[in-house]
Amino acid sequence: MTQPTILIVDDSPENLTVLGELLCDSYKVRAANSGARALELAALAPPPDLVLLDVMMPRMNGYEVLERLRAEPATRAIPVIFTTAMSATEDEERGLALGAVDYLTKPLRPAIVLARVRTHLELKAARDRLQHRNDALDHENMVAQDVTIRALARLAETRDNETGNHILRTQLYVETLARRVRGHPRFAAQLDERAIALMAKSAPLHDIGKVGIPDSVLLKPGKLTAEEWAVMKTHAALGADALARAETDALEPVPFLVYAKQVARHHHERWDGSGYPDGLAGDAIPLAARLMAVADVFDAMISRRVYKAPIPIDEVRAQMAEQSGRHFDPDLLAAFLEGFEDFREIARRLPDEPAHAVAAGAG
Repeated sequence: MTQPTILIVDDSPENLTVLGELLCDSYKVRAANSGARALELAALAPPPDLVLLDVMMPRMNGYEVLERLRAEPATRAIPVIFTTAMSATEDEERGLALGAVDYLTKPLRPAIVLARVRTHLELKAARDRLQHRNDALDHENMVAQDVTIRALARLAETRDNETGNHILRTQLYVETLARRVRGHPRFAAQLDERAIALMAKSAPLHDIGKVGIPDSVLLKPGKLTAEEWAVMKTHAALGADALARAETDALEPVPFLVYAKQVARHHHERWDGSGYPDGLAGDAIPLAARLMAVADVFDAMISRRVYKAPIPIDEVRAQMAEQSGRHFDPDLLAAFLEGFEDFREIARRLPDEPAHAVAAGAG
């Protein structure tokens, strides 16, 4: 079993020596004679399991050191015990309010120090075990969630067997495009790392509503009549409504469903307001759906369908460029066209079966 590491911090060499000799038989000990040095040693990997921190030190006192430790993600969870000659209640309250786990007054009594150290190390070990267990459960839940999303998307795919790897490609297109524009002033506030991950997670469900479209319409090899096209267009609202009901049934919030509903309902909206089902225009269309629109149209154009051959890649690029400010958000499309080769490469890596090949390698 690995020995816990304790960082002792005191500007007095005598106190460092006493504490070091007391603790070294049972623990690994790091020693710092200033606040600045303490922060350096605390940042080393692996971080200490416990800090014994003197309050009264020159230049940077213990309170300041603790505030700095709590401000850094790598050190904020390290338990800190203050050691001090001060005994005023307000001093102890200040230390505890800043996040110290305990307070030892000088002169330090060896038996008390060892008992408090052992107690707080045991508490930290218990917290670490609980955190590891929670992390493992979170990972399992995320894997189960991803598998469920893919399964639902594949279910829709079985109704529309021309899509092949469409759901995998479009998911990567959405993530790639979101990362390309995350620094753009129009999008930066909406595209932190978590939002991008959730948008990408939701992308495979964009056509989940096709499960509710009759085979006579969904699988028709020829051109749809006006009546049939009206039925086909209902898949956007059907999918969003189903996801909304799933969200209502959930026992706790499911963040990605917010984006999944947006993507399912609005990925056929157009920048100029001529899309469906709601005729939204411009920024009224959710960003996740605008990203999905670029991804979905690109993949549909390069892919073979029962009603069309793949469009040559140069023609795809030209036709999409013509739709800037009409079908597509101009800034999103500009970023897409600038990184066009990245999207072609995704299509090359994830081709459909030979009978349904994409045209990403052509041109």
